[in-house]
Amino acid sequence: MNQEILKNWVEHLNSPLWSFLLVFLLAVGIIYTIFTGGVQIRMFLESIRVMKGSRGEGEVQTQGLTPFQAFVTGLASRVGVGNIGGVALAITIGGPGAVFWMWVTALIGMSSAFAESSLAQLFKIRDPETKQFRGGPAYYITYGLKSKVFGAVFAIAMILTYGLVFNSLQVNAMVSASSHAWGLNPSWVGIVVVVLTAIAIFGGIKRIARFAEMFVPLKAGLYLGLAIYIALINYQEVPHVFGLIFSEAFKFDAAAGGFLGGMVSVAMMQGIKRGLFSNEAGMGSAPNAAAASDVPHPVNQGLVQMLGVFVDTFIVCTSTAMIILISGVYKNTSDVGVKITQHALETQLGNWGGDLLAILLFLFCYSAVLGNYAYAEGNLQFLNSNRKVMFVFRIIVLIMVYFGAVSGAQLVWDLADLSMGIMATLNLAAILLLMPCLLILLKDYRRQQKAGVKDPVFKLDDHPKLKKKINSDIW
Repeated sequence: MNQEILKNWVEHLNSPLWSFLLVFLLAVGIIYTIFTGGVQIRMFLESIRVMKGSRGEGEVQTQGLTPFQAFVTGLASRVGVGNIGGVALAITIGGPGAVFWMWVTALIGMSSAFAESSLAQLFKIRDPETKQFRGGPAYYITYGLKSKVFGAVFAIAMILTYGLVFNSLQVNAMVSASSHAWGLNPSWVGIVVVVLTAIAIFGGIKRIARFAEMFVPLKAGLYLGLAIYIALINYQEVPHVFGLIFSEAFKFDAAAGGFLGGMVSVAMMQGIKRGLFSNEAGMGSAPNAAAASDVPHPVNQGLVQMLGVFVDTFIVCTSTAMIILISGVYKNTSDVGVKITQHALETQLGNWGGDLLAILLFLFCYSAVLGNYAYAEGNLQFLNSNRKVMFVFRIIVLIMVYFGAVSGAQLVWDLADLSMGIMATLNLAAILLLMPCLLILLKDYRRQQKAGVKDPVFKLDDHPKLKKKINSDIW
């Protein structure tokens, strides 16, 4: 009964919030796309070059993560239940057309992701104790917009969203998949995940980065290979699947109330919601990992994190969509989230397909929990870096991990939508206000490239306007 009351309350808040956020999210992405000259398209190949170069660095990073480690730490949070359960939920409620709106959200959002991660680099600080870099929206709001209160509000929203709610959702999906595949008791699965999470989070950001560097390429590669195999053995269906995605994207069954009225379809609403949850573009999460990277120019990490949005949605989410739409299991089912994807795999691969997804989902969700925690920890340090406070927070995180294992799926998804919506609204407002700073960074990077500099280096002394805003010895 208590869970039902909470669910109704959360749904009541979600409706007006998402009616506004849907427009705001797309508007900020479009504005950044225009003012950066389509950075997500024009500098896409450059983002691949920068990411590949950072992977092979031979020097030891003493002050921060390598750009590649920051990239995979960001992907560790992005690539999780949203790619498997979120896509399934979007297709079940919104139809195949929801996939199209996930793509639109990602394409436009790549510019927002570029902006927020570049800004996180610009306004990062050096931790006085560890000498590691820290940063993210709470920092660029506080130092860039000169608002400690606004920065603290965002930090609290980030801690609640990533440290608590999103981790519950990841574990809920993990439990759902293992229960379907092997009939495991949710409580026991929850206890095992709590222990594994404790081992990692008590080791700090460096250990989480090493976990991410190992897990993310493995899980994404395995899952992509699975989707390619299913597409190949059903190659006749692939054109029909893409036809469905495009033809049903514009079927307008009203999904929104208030000032949007019937302008927003169910497919659009679900595609944008689940797209944002999966790729996190503009939400303010990935910049926390981006700021920890040691790069010669803030734009470097903006390009790398922009690529993460592309990989998450256009590759991993599309893989899930192909598996589900080829199978057709979404048409008549009472299942929610990951169970739909499991059924789809079982129709293509036999019963072992569900078992394989349960294993893959463990890799997806476990690394996502670690990435989520890394974000929350950074924001707690922003508010209070006391070791006792940090210890108590880690215990609360473990409690919420267990809560996710024993709670209903729909309630956890609704809580995720609410917390994600609040956090994204705050961050989008901040990066919109900080656009002049971002454009200075981009102009500096392009100027050096045109001058023949292969790897541009940012020097704060060259930009008096920025130097007035930033009191930093890093740049």
